[in-house]
Amino acid sequence: MLLLWGKKTRGAAIAIALALIILLVGGNSWAARSFARSLEWQHLPLNTVPTADAIVVLGGVTRTSTPPRPTVEVTEGGDRLLYAAYLYQQSKAPVIILSGGRIEWYGNDSAEATDMSALLKNMGVPESAIVQEPNSRNTYENAVNVRQILTQRGIRQILLVTSAMHMPRSLSIFKRLGIAAIPAPTDFQVSTQEFQELASSPEAKLLSLLPDASSLFLFTQTLKEYIGIVIYWLRGWL
Repeated sequence: MLLLWGKKTRGAAIAIALALIILLVGGNSWAARSFARSLEWQHLPLNTVPTADAIVVLGGVTRTSTPPRPTVEVTEGGDRLLYAAYLYQQSKAPVIILSGGRIEWYGNDSAEATDMSALLKNMGVPESAIVQEPNSRNTYENAVNVRQILTQRGIRQILLVTSAMHMPRSLSIFKRLGIAAIPAPTDFQVSTQEFQELASSPEAKLLSLLPDASSLFLFTQTLKEYIGIVIYWLRGWL
């Protein structure tokens, strides 16, 4: 009994130790932001964004207008729509293609492309400049379905708008499918100013070492994106 009790205790101690290590590393501001930067800074915004035939915006940025929400709402990735509207208003492309459907178990609400279209029209983008692709359920399907629209419309070059963390995987898929895509990243969660703030004073350096929920969330987001890259690579999509 003593031997059995010792084994159980040892296993519990290992599990607790691993949990503490994950918390201390993943919740550390330096570690979390450096980890996120390894993806986000692979494709930094161009000083001058070139013109293209279309702007393509990838979904995953809205919440449906189900009660008690009064209207369609945006997630953290809603910056994609703001940036797409900005690029359109800067005459960087005459058309915005919105790619995003709804996953079955999320309900039978309208496709995300429809919700994104409504928000863009509220920002002043005319309906005539919006093309909806409402069937995609993941990033690979985004690229496949958008390619069909590009072929039908004779569009050769696009500005690809998605979150900076999502851009490496997305751009690789689009290019693998032969789409001439110029990265137009947005929704950066790590900036140069934030890194400067971490080392701005002895107090800031000390506090940045303490785990916090926001850093752990950022670390988890980045880890999930790296896992997605590996899975897509194994499937031959990258």
